[in-house]
Amino acid sequence: MFFGMERDKFPAVEGRGAQSAQVPDRFGLPGRETDGDWRDAMEALDGPPAKLRTTVIEEHPKTIVTFNQSPDIGFDRSINAYRGCEHGCIYCFARPTHAFHDLSPGLDFETKLFAKPQAAALLRQTLAKPRYRPKPIAMGTNTDPYQPIEGRYGITRQVLEVCLETRHPVTITTKSDRVLRDLDLLRELAARRLVAVAVSVTSLDPRLSRLLEPRAPAPAKRLAALGTLVEAGVPTHCSVAPVIPAITDEFMEEIVASAGRLGVPSAGWIPLRLPYEVAPLFREWLLVHFPDRHDKVMGIVRSIRGGRDNDPGFVTRMRPSGVWADLFRARFRLARKRAGMGKVRFELDCTHFRPGGDAAQLPLFPEG
Repeated sequence: MFFGMERDKFPAVEGRGAQSAQVPDRFGLPGRETDGDWRDAMEALDGPPAKLRTTVIEEHPKTIVTFNQSPDIGFDRSINAYRGCEHGCIYCFARPTHAFHDLSPGLDFETKLFAKPQAAALLRQTLAKPRYRPKPIAMGTNTDPYQPIEGRYGITRQVLEVCLETRHPVTITTKSDRVLRDLDLLRELAARRLVAVAVSVTSLDPRLSRLLEPRAPAPAKRLAALGTLVEAGVPTHCSVAPVIPAITDEFMEEIVASAGRLGVPSAGWIPLRLPYEVAPLFREWLLVHFPDRHDKVMGIVRSIRGGRDNDPGFVTRMRPSGVWADLFRARFRLARKRAGMGKVRFELDCTHFRPGGDAAQLPLFPEG
C-alpha cells in the first residue's frame, strides 16, 4: 500500500478522491512509484509539487449510444458525454474504464478527462436509423453528466434538446445541483412524460462528502435540487448510493426522511461495489482518512460480498447477502415507509417518438 511508503510519509492529496495514480496490473501498464528519498530531495530543490490540474481532451467517437444486455440493470442503452469525472468520488465503479486509455483509475480518472462534443449530432444519426426503436436512454450511468466541465461544454444540455425535439425518453442520474441549469428543458420533457431524474445523496456531513466526493456539490445543495425538481413537476428519485458500511450508513434514515419532506416520491439504495482497480484505491483512501476503521469497513464489505472485496456476478453484484446486508435492507425499507415513499416507478412515454424531430412535422409539399 502507498507504493512502499510509510503512512506518515504519504499526506492526503487535497481536493482529490484518489490518493495516488495507481495503475492496474492486468493490462501490463508500467507502474508509477514515488521514491520517498528522491521526492524529498526534489522538494528541497524545487519546492512542493505543483497542484494537480484538470485537463480535457476532446474525443470524436463514431457512435454515442451504448447498448447493453445486462440482466440486472433497468436500461438497455445509455449515453456518456464524458469519460472520467472531476467529482473524484473514491468509490466510483467506473474508474477502471480509464485503464483502457493506459491511464490510472486513480488520480488520472479525475484529472484527465475526455469530452465528446459531437454527442448530440451522433445521437441524431442513431435516432434516424430506420430500424431504431425507442426506449429510455440513461445518462449518468458511468460518469456524471453534470460534472463541472458540463458548464463549459454543455453536451448534456445538447443531448436533452435532441430528446425533446424527437420526443425521446431519457433518464438522468447525477450528484450535482447543476442539473437545475437545464430545468427549462426538464420541465418540458416532464410535461410529455419523457424524463426522470435521480439525484444521489451519500451522506449529510459536508466534511465527509468533501473527502468522499471532493468536487461534487455539498449534500444540502443536492437535497435542495431534489426539492426544486419536485416543485417543477419533474419525476424525481433520491438515490442513497453507495451505502458504505461504518462510513455513510448512519445517514440512510435521515437522507430518506429529508427527501420525503421535500415531496420526493421514491428512494433506493445501492451497496458499495469495489471492482478490480477500485478496491485498492478505496483501501488506500481508508488508510489515509479513516485508518482506525479500515479493518471494520472492509470486513463488512467482504461479509456482504461472499468473502471477497467484490462480487462481479450479474444480479448478485446488486444484491448483497449476509447479516449486514439484511440489516441495511431492513433499515432502508423502514425508513422509506416512515417517509411515505415507495420504490422507483417511472413509466416514460415512447409512443410519440419522431426520428426527424421538428422537421417530421413539416408538410411534404408546402402550400403556396
